[in-house]
Amino acid sequence: MPLQNRVTPFGEILALPERGLLMGNRGIIHDPATRTLLARRWTTKAWIICLCEFKGVRRQVMATRSWTELFFLDEATALAAGHRPCFFCRREAAERFRACWAEGNGVARPSAPAMDAALHAERLDAKAKRLHPLPGAAGTLPDGTMLAAGGAAFLASGGKTYPWSPAGYGAAQDLPRDAKLLTPPSTVRALGAGYRPVLHPSLAAGSIFPS
Repeated sequence: MPLQNRVTPFGEILALPERGLLMGNRGIIHDPATRTLLARRWTTKAWIICLCEFKGVRRQVMATRSWTELFFLDEATALAAGHRPCFFCRREAAERFRACWAEGNGVARPSAPAMDAALHAERLDAKAKRLHPLPGAAGTLPDGTMLAAGGAAFLASGGKTYPWSPAGYGAAQDLPRDAKLLTPPSTVRALGAGYRPVLHPSLAAGSIFPS
């Protein structure tokens, strides 16, 4: 029985068998006795994206009164949900993200808490995921941006959009006109300034869905 620790681009945390490429957390949001989630979905504004393996450390997932291990298909998924790279286990990526954030948003080099505060305002509408208007045509969005349309999520890459699933991406398809931005706008501007997220290999392999 899968644990409820897989994050979608909408920020939902589901019980799914696929683990994904990256891990992260939002603080302690589980009961270690039952290894199930509590009602709350975050205890900190620092929603981070971590490596699944770091310096040989091994953890039993959701088994202790420590941060709750969450998993993402890839970094674009995590960024869409409102997370940002961890400065501990992904220092190089986090510094690149910070530099691109500063350039894209026209600000001085921000602290991690400053980025967290901005993201917290952009990722949430009360307890729900906040959707934003598109800043331009879908084909002009920076690679790694994620969009929502018809209750589904889509990745923008190479001027095309690809449907997201827990197992990977499907073949490129047109977006409905009512598409909204899932990735927080501040992060989209960081992507536009050159940050390149880790993407699932299904994007390069072609559609994961049968024709």
